[in-house]
Amino acid sequence: MSFRMVISGIGAVTPIGASTATYWDAVRKGVSGLGWISRFDLTDYPCRVGGEVHDIDLAEYVLPRIAAQTDRWTQLGLVAAGQALEDSGHESPGESAYDTAVITASSSGGNEFGQREIHKLWSDGPHAVGAYQSIAWFYAATTGQVAIKHGAKGPCGVLATESAGGLDAIGQSRRVLRRGEAKAVITGATEAPISPYALACQLRGGRLSLSDDPMTAYQPFSTAAAGHVVGEGGAMLLVEQLSRALDRGAERVYAEIVGYAATHDGRHTTATPTGDGLARAARLAIADAGIDPAEVDAVFADGAATPELDQAEVATLRMVFGARQLPICLPKTLVGRMYAGSPALDVATAALALYHGELPPSPVVEKAPWAADLDLVHELRTADLRHVVVLARGYGGFNAAVVLRKIEINGN
Repeated sequence: MSFRMVISGIGAVTPIGASTATYWDAVRKGVSGLGWISRFDLTDYPCRVGGEVHDIDLAEYVLPRIAAQTDRWTQLGLVAAGQALEDSGHESPGESAYDTAVITASSSGGNEFGQREIHKLWSDGPHAVGAYQSIAWFYAATTGQVAIKHGAKGPCGVLATESAGGLDAIGQSRRVLRRGEAKAVITGATEAPISPYALACQLRGGRLSLSDDPMTAYQPFSTAAAGHVVGEGGAMLLVEQLSRALDRGAERVYAEIVGYAATHDGRHTTATPTGDGLARAARLAIADAGIDPAEVDAVFADGAATPELDQAEVATLRMVFGARQLPICLPKTLVGRMYAGSPALDVATAALALYHGELPPSPVVEKAPWAADLDLVHELRTADLRHVVVLARGYGGFNAAVVLRKIEINGN
């Protein structure tokens, strides 16, 4: 059997469900997890709405000594990775500790942990800063902690390409498996960007929605688009060769990863976006999958929710798919934009959509005139899906695309 990389385990920790089953049930019903941020005082913040993970007690999953060493973002990642492994039935380290790799992505890192330690620095001096500050904030902390917990000694790494990172981590995982450097990879991303310092940083970027209404604050491609809503959480996946999944008797295989590509806009962040770079990434990923754009059945869009970026993405869709009425899904509107965690969760959602033959809804109040021809999925839709594309963009000009295919064990 030729090289075929599949998703055989999914772990999701989100504002609408802290497990894959609860998340999928909520997302297919269009349940929103957005609300007023409750984890700290918002008196001096013009931003009020976010997507917080509420229905999980991290102390039940993360040992106290590990909690003391890690940021909330890493703890969410540990939970999601554990879920993915349990869901897949993969035993790590399995045949050998070097057979399992861990490759994640991160955008904001351990900002809450870092804020706490910097406060100690300015309040009490350098002697008050804890030893774990040197590693807890760092982008690779989740990769390291997941690898330690599960005894994974294969190639491990982290991608820091902002919101495109969740797809870039999958692309790197594909290379590792193709080269035979590991037999399975734990990959994906989680984020925890809802803390005083993190929110202040995001506000300076100028892309956050300042709406007080959780139901309308995050509206990509809409006349009401005024920025995104921040969310925490994400997804981790267990990916492996199809032949290995079949040989070990995997209980289920959700989807096959058949295409990936990445580009960069090569422009200043203040320059007007065009969509050309994202379109090239999408075309290359589709070509990598060995299919034609006409064979794509749905797109999970990036959905930045600012007029310029949304118009650029609409231009991308038209450049790649022409005038087709292609279903467009935006499940992140229910949970908030999780930066690197969002595309990882989109891949998980797309895999579940292929597995169940359903496209989840994405509520949008009213499409903008320049997006009037988009087929945004507003209600749960049964669909005969074969190929799905996931798009992602990162601040600074990063673009990535992944193509998933419905898996047919006895077919092709």
